[in-house]
Amino acid sequence: MTDSATDSGRQLPEIDPTVPNSARIWNYWLGGKDSYPVDWAAGSQFAEVFPGIVDVARSSRGFLIRAVTFLAGEAGVRQFLDVGTGLPTAENTHEVAQRVAPDARVVYVDNDPVVLAHARALLTSGGAGVTDYVDADLRDPDTIMEAAEKTLDLGRPVALMLMGILGHVVDDDEAHAIVRRLLERLASGSYLAMFDGTDTDPAGVAAQEGYNRSGAVPYRLRSPEGIASFFEGLELVEPGVVACSLWRPDSAGGEPPAPVHAYGGVGRKP
Repeated sequence: MTDSATDSGRQLPEIDPTVPNSARIWNYWLGGKDSYPVDWAAGSQFAEVFPGIVDVARSSRGFLIRAVTFLAGEAGVRQFLDVGTGLPTAENTHEVAQRVAPDARVVYVDNDPVVLAHARALLTSGGAGVTDYVDADLRDPDTIMEAAEKTLDLGRPVALMLMGILGHVVDDDEAHAIVRRLLERLASGSYLAMFDGTDTDPAGVAAQEGYNRSGAVPYRLRSPEGIASFFEGLELVEPGVVACSLWRPDSAGGEPPAPVHAYGGVGRKP
């Protein structure tokens, strides 16, 4: 087992249990226990306005599992860069990837002190696998790549994962620039796997607007077309950019799952 953690050396802000935190609320919707009463209240209030948010959270986790399984299996990727990690829960990226390919190398990136406090729970690899954690901001792609290069071979394909994180970059130009900069450093044959919440349900939009007014870090819902635009120049993997629940679902001949108000996809860098 090889585990390590990368520390940027900067002073981290203290965890504030009086302000809702998106990572803790997402963990709450997924049934986790790493949250505070303020998160339960915010999560419950959000769900009262938009009950579908729990389905969004669970379907998004299912999308991550299926995408990583495809990447480590059919696509043969052995390196993963998961930016915007969130709190550890069941079936984290490294667990899924290393179950398919025990030698997979995974680098998690986040700058949330809540997530950093739980980083050691992420850093568990078996056999030949490697898991690392980088304390860095999504808005600083150069720092991310410099730190990731200590664990990943950027001359070989890497799966860049942006799972539910780009909504925190509300400006479209800035968000696209970040994705372009991250992909520029990756070799041909690398992949982008991402999802984000969509503005396709008025109740979801209203709930998000209420959350954004709570003092928490705001999150911007985009249209399905807006999410698809991040894959420009990439070769989309079938079925393209669709509702997370509809991306290669494990229906096993049964009824297809209902679409949710979060879209995602996987694209290959030529």
